[in-house]
Amino acid sequence: MRVTVGPPILMINHGSTFMATDLSGQINPDGHTGIFADDTRFLSHYACYVDGQAWVRLTSSTTQYYAARVYLTNPPFTSKKGKVAQGDLSLIISRTVEQGIHEDIDITNHGLAAVSFNLEIALGSDFADIFEVESQQCIHRGQIETRWHEEQHQLETSYENDNFYRCLIYQPCNYSSRPHYANGCVTFEVVLEPGTTWHACGKFNLIDHQHIREAVDFCYQAMVDPNIINTDIEKLHCQWRDSVTDIVCANEDVVRLYCQSIEDLGSLRLYDYDFGPDIWLPAAGVPKFVTLFGRDSLIISLQNMIVHPGFARGALQKLGQLQATELDDWRDAQPGKILHEIRQGELAHFAKIPHTPYYGTADATSLFLITLHETWKWLGDDSLLRDNRDIVLRCLEWIDKYGDLDGDGLQEYQTKSSDGIENQGWKDSGNAIVYPDGSQVKAPKALCELQGYVFDAWMRMAEVFDVLGEGKFAQELRHKAAKLQVSFEEKFWSDELDCYVLSLDADKQPVRSLTSNPGHCLWSGIANPERAARVVRRFMQPDMWSGWGIRTLSTDNPAYNPFSYHLGSIWPHDNGIIALGFKRYGFAHEAAQVADGIFDAAKYFASYRLPELFAGIKREPGAFPVPYIEANVPQGWAAASVFQLIQAIVGLQADAPNQLLYVDPHLPEWLPELELHHVEVGNARVDLQFWREGEKTHWDAVVKSGDMEVKHQVWQPWRNPTAYSLPR
Repeated sequence: MRVTVGPPILMINHGSTFMATDLSGQINPDGHTGIFADDTRFLSHYACYVDGQAWVRLTSSTTQYYAARVYLTNPPFTSKKGKVAQGDLSLIISRTVEQGIHEDIDITNHGLAAVSFNLEIALGSDFADIFEVESQQCIHRGQIETRWHEEQHQLETSYENDNFYRCLIYQPCNYSSRPHYANGCVTFEVVLEPGTTWHACGKFNLIDHQHIREAVDFCYQAMVDPNIINTDIEKLHCQWRDSVTDIVCANEDVVRLYCQSIEDLGSLRLYDYDFGPDIWLPAAGVPKFVTLFGRDSLIISLQNMIVHPGFARGALQKLGQLQATELDDWRDAQPGKILHEIRQGELAHFAKIPHTPYYGTADATSLFLITLHETWKWLGDDSLLRDNRDIVLRCLEWIDKYGDLDGDGLQEYQTKSSDGIENQGWKDSGNAIVYPDGSQVKAPKALCELQGYVFDAWMRMAEVFDVLGEGKFAQELRHKAAKLQVSFEEKFWSDELDCYVLSLDADKQPVRSLTSNPGHCLWSGIANPERAARVVRRFMQPDMWSGWGIRTLSTDNPAYNPFSYHLGSIWPHDNGIIALGFKRYGFAHEAAQVADGIFDAAKYFASYRLPELFAGIKREPGAFPVPYIEANVPQGWAAASVFQLIQAIVGLQADAPNQLLYVDPHLPEWLPELELHHVEVGNARVDLQFWREGEKTHWDAVVKSGDMEVKHQVWQPWRNPTAYSLPR
């Protein structure tokens, strides 16, 4: 019997606008639901009544990422024409989102007698900042005004604080009975003969100083019909779907998961940041992270290489533009640093929070360099390197001058902002970094994966500067990488753990907690091959391997909580990175095992949508994945983790500058055949076919266009003896 897991909300989104309601389509002013755009909640209360009584929910669902439908029926009530039995009326609320929200209301009389009643829609706006909503500490705003415009039959609610302005206009239309407004409700007097239907539309238009996010005029059916494309934004979304790598395989669950991930990434497109039809970037996730993030945007770009490598151009261009140029402790900014997060709400507008943008991340600067190099390897576009040379130099200078706080050659972090983030790696919750006894590690902290990211960045940039004709600088970078690798092995390895330690603490003592972080050190290639093998074996022990994925923290740690954010949960993107690390060191079977766990978990989630994270509970008969209570869905790097897991299985590596594509496939039993069509490498398009015969995987490639040679090559960590030789 199939179990489907999903959050108890209806979430629809498109770009930077999203709407979250309960399963009845209502919005509770005391919760996290509402209509949001640009980090502001425009609508905080929505309720629908029939003669003052709440409708009864039958069922509801999101039908597209941008559309939802709710089926309700009436409770028993007494109308002007007499008693109405429960179930005589049906109410269907259908919603679609593009810039604003379009709502369709359809009421049908299934009874034998005519009915007359009031349909009441209660609306309220608090214009709360997204940070207030998430913390449930919303400030009551006294400058909110509501006006009913009788001639236009529309409700305008606005908020103005100095030069900060937000406005919601609710505009009923296509109705057969005129709306009125009183006591916080828009009311329609509805008269229905037996067997007839009453229809009305409602448009929620969102306005600020810069944007008018107007709802479309098209009703639900026109918006969800796949044969009709009504808007320019829909055309762009279709263009995204048409540009990506296609997948074909007999495992229908894998196909559905892959296709849903493509949809989710398109749904997160931040249209306000578009540089062109094919140069754009996604939000990190809905509902909390509908904005530009440094780390998330870069990791999503890396995950998308086998799907559409040009996807990374948008993130590289925008993050390069916003690279820090000055010291600003309030924003944790230093020259050359890549941002963490930017916000548009009232708190950011008045600098009540440092997200304008905020730079409190220790890894985005290195990840920018890694992503730039990997994009070049897939696209073969040398202009990427030339155009970003100055940005690269500033990144490298930041790594040396500010990433290394004490000059010992290692990367550490510590916030200088009074409102900064305590933990500045990808596990950035306040309690994520713990000692073996479960107590908190105080800053400064030198996380293991930060060392790996810098090592990888230096090795990649050495290749870049060779291409740019700056060989002397390239050799300096290789020498620094070699020196860092030696230091890393000396200070981070633990025979006691049989693994690399999580971090060094403020006293430069090892934090011997077993976590998923060392898996990123395999991905970066900094790990010693013999020790990497021990890490793989350690990760697949029951305290780390749940059956659904690798946990963020061992069950043996007293701080372990499978339902927490970072202390024992499972993150799909974390597992995707770890799987590539396994593959890099030759552990193809274990990489496929990780993919199997994540893919099997995905089957349980509604619409095959992988959430941001889920609980690290043990996989056993009768169990099913449990999502984190506030997980973002859709979430960019969760969705794109699917592509990275497939890349690990088939071992795709691009070298577009030399017109080469390498494969190293090892298909597991649960995926005996796989085809990838229209893989983009340089100016070429390649179709790849993989199939399993016995224990051996075979492959074939057809170059459909352009110039490209496809070869088999085992994926290996950085093992160039000349690059790693240190002066004796």
